[in-house]
Amino acid sequence: MRTPRALAARLTTGLTAVLLLGACSTAAPTDDGDGGTSGPRPTAYASSTTTPPATSAPTPGTSSPTSSTTNPTTTTQPAPDPASIEALIATRFTAGDLRLGREQGSTSAYRQYFVTYESNGLTISGRINIPRGTGPFPAVVLAHGYVDPAVYTNGETMLRERDHLARHGYVTLHIDYRNHAQSDQDPRNDANLRAGYAVDAINAGLALKKASYVDPGRLALIGRSMGGGVVYTALVVRPGLFRAAVAYAPVSSDTVDNFDKWVRRDASRSGAARAVIARLGTPEAEPAAWAATSPRTYFGRITEPLLIHHGTADEECPLSWSRESVAALEARGKSVELDVYPGGRHTLTSPQWDTSIRRTEAFLARHLR
Repeated sequence: MRTPRALAARLTTGLTAVLLLGACSTAAPTDDGDGGTSGPRPTAYASSTTTPPATSAPTPGTSSPTSSTTNPTTTTQPAPDPASIEALIATRFTAGDLRLGREQGSTSAYRQYFVTYESNGLTISGRINIPRGTGPFPAVVLAHGYVDPAVYTNGETMLRERDHLARHGYVTLHIDYRNHAQSDQDPRNDANLRAGYAVDAINAGLALKKASYVDPGRLALIGRSMGGGVVYTALVVRPGLFRAAVAYAPVSSDTVDNFDKWVRRDASRSGAARAVIARLGTPEAEPAAWAATSPRTYFGRITEPLLIHHGTADEECPLSWSRESVAALEARGKSVELDVYPGGRHTLTSPQWDTSIRRTEAFLARHLR
């Protein structure tokens, strides 16, 4: 069933974000896994040549946290923490062209290729489906959920979405993210709350816009689970890049929810928890520092309509997380829809998945006209 939109609820204490903290640990909600199963290079984010403002105390819905400077002519503001949304906003994105590799998995409706592109100094691998026929076509970037990078293989997830949308005339670019498959390694990514995944999604969108077979004005972003968090982050960091976005069973838009669920209370992740707390402090002691890593704090920047799919029996990401995100978005006057699937688990199965993809297709058609 489709839920009525909730009236704006109060924002959580300023500790508001998304994806990023399934981010600090190697454990996180898993993706559907519906497919088969080099040395460090520059991470190049926060690569702006200007010094961005400090990240002391974010004002929800604004592009910059507030700060007081008694003598602006002599005071140098510190650079924002690399895990913060401000650092991502200050990033100069440098997407390279898409490079098509071997063809594999083509059908009568589309051709499928191994693909790579440059993302701020790193090579990112993925899979692309290009509809047969005369373009340019609308396009979708697909951001997958958590799969252990040690076992993840190129393009192994979100096969259903890729196939369906390509058969209906969309170029679909499924990205592997840094540290996955044939992508370059970024040893700082976990310490930076995996903010690099959002950098890779943004650069994927910029790369698609340069492809001759893509209509640059008709671009969308779809993510599931951890990738739903990538969606939230990308929308607040680069408003206007995508025309619409869809999130399937997304992680919380409150960083602390994710940190507590997958890192802080897991004894096997105690080292990761200590490393993050050493940088940011505890959420209780340093709420402003944690809020600065949180896309929900910056929901006011979003300009794109968003559709969220979520099952009531999700065993990984509770439906309440999406309801809270919707309330926060509506409090900022944003266009958001939440479709709820009674009994639906973290990975929707047919016939609920079939309903969800039809709704996704209708949503994209409406907003990518």
